[in-house]
Amino acid sequence: MSELRRRAVLAGTIATTLSVPVLTNAQSTDKAADWPKGPIKFVVPFPPGGSLDPITRIIQAKLIENTGWNVVVDNKAGGSGVVGATVAAKSPPDGNTWLFVFDNHILHTLWGLPLPYNDSELTPVMQIGRSAQGIAAHPTRPYNTFAEAVKAAKAEPGKISIGSLGSSLAQIFIAFLQRENGFQLNYIPYKGGGPLYQDALAGVIDLSVSSLANSMPHVRAGKLKLVAVTGEKRSKLMPDVPTLIEQGLKATPSYAWWGVYAPTGTPKPIVARMHAEISKAVRAPDVTQKFVDQFDMEVVLNSPEQFAAFTSKERAFWAKVIQENNLKAG
Repeated sequence: MSELRRRAVLAGTIATTLSVPVLTNAQSTDKAADWPKGPIKFVVPFPPGGSLDPITRIIQAKLIENTGWNVVVDNKAGGSGVVGATVAAKSPPDGNTWLFVFDNHILHTLWGLPLPYNDSELTPVMQIGRSAQGIAAHPTRPYNTFAEAVKAAKAEPGKISIGSLGSSLAQIFIAFLQRENGFQLNYIPYKGGGPLYQDALAGVIDLSVSSLANSMPHVRAGKLKLVAVTGEKRSKLMPDVPTLIEQGLKATPSYAWWGVYAPTGTPKPIVARMHAEISKAVRAPDVTQKFVDQFDMEVVLNSPEQFAAFTSKERAFWAKVIQENNLKAG
């Protein structure tokens, strides 16, 4: 073969090889370009109320405004979020179903209970944002900081009661605080925010733990007294209330957070498009302001890879706390 012919053949081979990724990328782009082909469903695994439902609906409204898509919110409550997660996990990975969650979602596999879905059936899309949790007391209680409640609990172990959603990050965090700081509270798990606040507002329990998004309306109304926040810095909503660490307690910053998953197998270009549209919606000044004012939210909007790394680290940490304290699902 002549040198000229050999070079021509080689050039043709290289051109063919280089063209393959281009065709693949074009095909992938087409998947996103042709989507969506019908209504987009945002599965919320809890009933209306709380923080997850309104956060999802605020994003839904902005997405419709920005894109003209037909986006519906589908509340699939039950099993502390397991029912809705199962619905999403078993849905076709066509980009028409997305699961909105808060932090308790990653705890499902840590309690050792059988689940109707596998973690591998859901793929992480993004963390929307986070907010410190708040520890609140009934106004008639004598302590104005959590450190004062801890002092009282050390004097009379098990007398002071504290409630949160059962099988939640708050439940594990309470156990963590007690172990690290050597005190004992009477922990009471609740099946939902309604029963929790019914007892908290009536003074049936001394203390309650939940996201600031849920507790602040009651704090503003003077029906609850915020005695600590669980983040690494004070809340902008209540700047006079010190963090647990500022109060001299051994604690790790703890946050409520909200995120999005998709059925595994959803094409990456579609995941990327939804990630971009949700990010655009959340960054809109009016939406960001609502999230700050209503939920004390710090916007995150990380990548799928960063979200996966974050949840993996969180699972490992809280799994250790569950094991050390022999906790059971509440």
